[in-house]
Amino acid sequence: MKIYVLIICLSLFLYSCTSFIKETAYPTLGDGKYDSEFPYKNTSNELEEITRSVRMLNVMSFYKGYAFDKITNMNLSDLSEDLLNSASQQLSFHQTSSGTATIIYNNLGRIALLSCAHIVDYPDTIITYYLDEKGNKTNFIETISFKLKQNNYIPELPINEELELIISDAKLDLAILSARVSEFEKNEFPILNYPVGYSKELEWGSFVYAFGYPLGQKMVTKGIVSNPNMDGKGGFLIDANFNKGFSGGIVLAIRDGVPNFEIVGLVKNLPAEFEYNLRPSEEKIKEGISPLLPYEGEVYVEVEKAIKYGVTKVLPVEWIVEYLKENQEYLSDQNIILKYSIFSQHFDD
Repeated sequence: MKIYVLIICLSLFLYSCTSFIKETAYPTLGDGKYDSEFPYKNTSNELEEITRSVRMLNVMSFYKGYAFDKITNMNLSDLSEDLLNSASQQLSFHQTSSGTATIIYNNLGRIALLSCAHIVDYPDTIITYYLDEKGNKTNFIETISFKLKQNNYIPELPINEELELIISDAKLDLAILSARVSEFEKNEFPILNYPVGYSKELEWGSFVYAFGYPLGQKMVTKGIVSNPNMDGKGGFLIDANFNKGFSGGIVLAIRDGVPNFEIVGLVKNLPAEFEYNLRPSEEKIKEGISPLLPYEGEVYVEVEKAIKYGVTKVLPVEWIVEYLKENQEYLSDQNIILKYSIFSQHFDD
């Protein structure tokens, strides 16, 4: 009998504790601040809705290049069409990149996407110079390459449509791209349906979600904010482990519980170190290379980006809003009316 009474008392005690925890914990979600705790309820529906507006961005740039012998002493001021044709070697190559873009506008047959500039900003001209005996760069051209064309695209676009780079800022690392879509196709490109937040209000430990395409796969990951407002302008760090392709991904925080998501920033870049490796020509690779014999043949320098995981800078949303305000008139000329975008709360006039 005593054991039975003890069990009942213990059950009542545990129930009381559980009720007390819920009553004291959940009301704190109404403090008007960004949440620092893991969401207390299922967020799958909201996360799936957000992913519909997040797309993989692919870029390919095509170049034609010219190489000059060192004895030519070719200066940039000497270049002419005849001299280009007399180059010791002509070559063609392409450069590719991929990242993440988010649909921020869909109106009157035009969509616009937000992403990072470094994904799409390929230079029109690439020049390498010979070095002197001390390793200093000279004025003599070794190679010069000119961009012939650049293709920006997302897989879901109609086959005849490409994304046009409308504006970009290398310093901010921000870009807006746009494309035309038909009335029938516009529903395939829903804009992000959550309000713009304030990254300056993030605190140490604020909980965030980030969305992107690491290694070409659509993914969502979580992170914790560190060093909030690190620059006095809303910049912050997150500890999420990103892979190549996540640049341009959006970051959302939760204010007072699910489903109150707010956009607080954009994954700007991934910290990395560059490694330079020697590799054989593609032809030699196809033929097969024996590791038991000394290699004889052409050698090329290959640059590899070694990502440093766990420390990622985020472009604060306030900077994005300010940049859009500065370019509002030009964007309107391109049929992108910002009062119909996800930033409408800042462009009501």
